[in-house]
Amino acid sequence: MKALISVDMEGISGIVHSSETNPERYDYQRGRELMTAEANAVIAGVLDAEPTADVLVADAHGTFRNLLPEQLDRRARLVRGKPRALNMLAGLDEETDAALFVGYHVRAGEGPGVLAHTMNGEILDVRVTGRAPDEEVRGTGRGPGEDVRGTAPTLGEGVQVTAPKPGEDSRTTARSLGEIGLNAAMAGHLGVPVVLLSGDDAACAEAAALIPEAVTVPVKEALGMAAAVTLHPEEARDRLRRAAADAVSRRTEIPPLALTGPLDVEVDLASPHTIDLATLVPGVSRTAGARTVAFTAPDYGTAYRLILLLAQLATIRPA
Repeated sequence: MKALISVDMEGISGIVHSSETNPERYDYQRGRELMTAEANAVIAGVLDAEPTADVLVADAHGTFRNLLPEQLDRRARLVRGKPRALNMLAGLDEETDAALFVGYHVRAGEGPGVLAHTMNGEILDVRVTGRAPDEEVRGTGRGPGEDVRGTAPTLGEGVQVTAPKPGEDSRTTARSLGEIGLNAAMAGHLGVPVVLLSGDDAACAEAAALIPEAVTVPVKEALGMAAAVTLHPEEARDRLRRAAADAVSRRTEIPPLALTGPLDVEVDLASPHTIDLATLVPGVSRTAGARTVAFTAPDYGTAYRLILLLAQLATIRPA
């Protein structure tokens, strides 16, 4: 059995401010230690359920050089540094049996959510419209201490199969996706289910809407962009270990999140300069309005890579 654990930082228990996630700020070292400890809890949980599992851990925050290698559980292998294929999901392939998202955050424009954003501060929204899967998926998003049950269409609220009215297209309604949805759909493109997600309550709700069967572990309740009621880190780790073991044990019951092509993608960008750069990419065009570019991709793998490219272009400043 092979598992990929993708570890971001904003959704780690105890972390509420950019001073704890930014390498240039005073509290970053403490944030790294909290992040590494939660990664270790999830590694332990995976191996509790599958003692012979091949566990890869993808450092998925900022520079991708945050997890402390010498403190990481030696039974796992660490994917570190950038640039790299699949970005936050580096190490994922068709042979992976389960993906686990740790320390994730809600998308830009949602909340209240701790340090909410999508990829970077320049990506305001990503909307994906694709053909609906043949079947809806319903199930359970489970947090620590309780079952959060409900029904949701495969792609979350707002993306559902409906009979078109006369003159309407039969495609699904556009869905805004943040890092949770974008990465879960990339895993799904490779046939890999996301079986667990941890973060604040807003991130867990976003995941549950997309993948109702996945186990969700809220380690803090967001009060705002930089405030939360948080579990004690040791309590969070205990819950994560138990939840990871449960999620991996139930991996065959959790379907991958699949977005079938062709896909229409719109990306709202904060900077006019980034929009100018984006239109240099073949197939990417400016839409009506000042901040949106659009493209059509034949499949989700292509769409994902183009979105990553747009995020990278957003880091280029005018000369």
